[in-house]
Amino acid sequence: MRILLAVVDAGSISAGSRKLNAPLPSVSRKVAELERHLGANLIVRTSRNLQLTDAGRDYVDAARKIMADLDEAERRASGEYQTPRGVLTITMPIEYGSRYVLPIALSFMDKYPEVSLNLLSLDRTVDLVSEQVDIALRLGDLADSALHAVKVGEFRLLTCASPVYLQRHGMPERPGDLIDRDGIVFNKRTFFWTFDVDGTPIEAMPRNRLEVNTAANCVAAAVGGAGIARLFDYQIPDELASGALIPILRDCDGPPQPIHIVYVRQGLLALKVRAFVDWALPRLRARHYEYYQTLSE
Repeated sequence: MRILLAVVDAGSISAGSRKLNAPLPSVSRKVAELERHLGANLIVRTSRNLQLTDAGRDYVDAARKIMADLDEAERRASGEYQTPRGVLTITMPIEYGSRYVLPIALSFMDKYPEVSLNLLSLDRTVDLVSEQVDIALRLGDLADSALHAVKVGEFRLLTCASPVYLQRHGMPERPGDLIDRDGIVFNKRTFFWTFDVDGTPIEAMPRNRLEVNTAANCVAAAVGGAGIARLFDYQIPDELASGALIPILRDCDGPPQPIHIVYVRQGLLALKVRAFVDWALPRLRARHYEYYQTLSE
């Protein structure tokens, strides 16, 4: 059942084998053996992906429930509801995770030596149930109301440039002024930047002088005076505090977006999850409060 679910969630047998870190022939054989045992075709294999048959959809739904019950039984048997212990899997955005979550996670390990952490730095939304993740740090508005969410702070998308660049080319007063400025494009994001002018979205386009594929390179290029960049404030706290980057067009950058800790809460909550949430929540909130206090001084 676990092999079949991994294959279905990954979208193909080959992707499922990589997810399971198992040989492709073994995974394919196990799925075929399951189908022979049931006397029914569960999946239809194509050159690019796979599709579930009607019988396959029913069986996968039942398998998910069975696996969830089995995982629950294992947690009870291992004592996860009596004391924080076991493997805790957490997913987090790459840049935000390294700056904010990782230091807190390391101190959590010192506090709870019976808990082992599996930290997944991913800039994509993870399905906590199907990918067996305990906790996620999510940026922006939440779409899945089935998850329990606790807000830890906010982040903003800022338009910024170095003092040297602004001295050479002047301070833009409105989004339309960007047409005469140099832009740093990060990771092939849309060339048009959208601003909020009195409640109306306005697209403004600087000259595309430099394109980079990492946030670190975008920050370094902006600090070096290569042009104007759009970055999330949690990516540049030190540069903003030191004045190496100056926010511009602040009245047009739009409202802040929330940051949440999310987790599935069905039945008893494993103590390792509750312990991490209780540990991380006040520390993350304090980090965000300290950051915005520094910027306001």
